[in-house]
Amino acid sequence: MLERRSSSLHEDLLDHLVRSTPLNRGEAARVVLDVLAYFDETTEEFVRRRHRELQSGGLTNADIFERIAAELPHRAVAPPELSLRQLRRMVYG
Repeated sequence: MLERRSSSLHEDLLDHLVRSTPLNRGEAARVVLDVLAYFDETTEEFVRRRHRELQSGGLTNADIFERIAAELPHRAVAPPELSLRQLRRMVYG
């Protein structure tokens, strides 16, 4: 279903990717779907995912939440400014 949606709604983008990259049409469709899914992520999902990624990289929570707070304004649709406490609550409830 998602691949059908991507190919029917984004034919011109898929054509461009196939012309301008070494990707075949199926690979280009998967890239488009991955990008759409990335930007479809809610703020809470982003915070939880980044926390897991940074924690697995060995960072401490203090460093993690500072970094996430710095990254949020650069999202495609930036959420309102969130305090470190609000970020912690998203991860730990």
